[in-house]
Amino acid sequence: MEIEPFALERWFGKYEHDADIMLAESGIRSLAASRFDTDPGDLGYVIPTDGDPDFRAEIAARYGRSADEVVFTCGTQEANLLAMLATLDDEDHAVVVTPTYQSLHALPRSIADVSTVELAPPGWNLDPDAVADAIEPNTRLVVVNNPNNPTGKYHSQDTIDALSDLAVDNDAYLLCDEVYRLLADDPLPPVASLGPRGISTTSLTKAHGLAGLRFGWLAGPPEIVDTARRWKDYTTISPSIFGQHVARQALADEDTILDENRALARDHRERVGEFLAAYGLDWYEPVGVNAFPTVPDEFDDSREFCRTVVEAESVVLAPGDLFGFDDRFRLGFGLPTDELAEGLKRVGRVIENAR
Repeated sequence: MEIEPFALERWFGKYEHDADIMLAESGIRSLAASRFDTDPGDLGYVIPTDGDPDFRAEIAARYGRSADEVVFTCGTQEANLLAMLATLDDEDHAVVVTPTYQSLHALPRSIADVSTVELAPPGWNLDPDAVADAIEPNTRLVVVNNPNNPTGKYHSQDTIDALSDLAVDNDAYLLCDEVYRLLADDPLPPVASLGPRGISTTSLTKAHGLAGLRFGWLAGPPEIVDTARRWKDYTTISPSIFGQHVARQALADEDTILDENRALARDHRERVGEFLAAYGLDWYEPVGVNAFPTVPDEFDDSREFCRTVVEAESVVLAPGDLFGFDDRFRLGFGLPTDELAEGLKRVGRVIENAR
């Protein structure tokens, strides 16, 4: 098993620590720890190690499933890894909708054969027929991220239903990374609630502003969750006891937290739209907090533009070539308002100086 370097994380590793402003972060601004009771008691393992059964039952109810059909993980990243280890082996095939977060295509590629179905600007529309055409006799998994990272495209219920039907008809599973789902004003039902072949992964990182908890989960069919649970014994064993403790409180106050975060996202989306329009940059108005606009004409490619911005103004953006689009860049607008305003001001200075 070989895995390709995670190019986005290596870019962040090079620039993020020393930069003033992180304008490529893909989640909402972090909530203060003081908002929660952070004393879980003794610092032991979460027992049982796949998560407290009563709490798992609460989460499972969101999907119309039982506690045994949910396993708690260290963020969505582990949930996705476990889902792929549970579904794929080296004789299998997967179909992945791209562009997307790199792990969603790199992880299955490290295990099985992978075909991709490309979304295209300006609408980033997903054609279920293209997914159907990509399916092979040994296809075991179809992977989609909804809302999409980096484009912010929110595929419709009809589209997701069509993918779910394709999975069932081909004895495959549909894995949907739904980490941005609850930032939508009117979220679609999760994939794990749609049928017997649906797998949902998510966490409290992006929509809730609790990245430091490293708390997420996988929900899906019992045969997949059982296998994921066995794999978890060899990864993190159990989720963080701090994560589970604070997650209970966050979900008890979820409506308030999501109302705050959606309002912030709406306000910031409008600010970013005005900024991009002022500089003649195209974008698809996204769901979530990721924009994927075009690179200014004055720069040859995304890497040149983003490198200039961070070196001249100490603001980190994500080059679009990391997602397969060298004429675009990812801009995360979920950060605190004052940081967003200052970051956009600095990016604007770079563009103006190049004109």
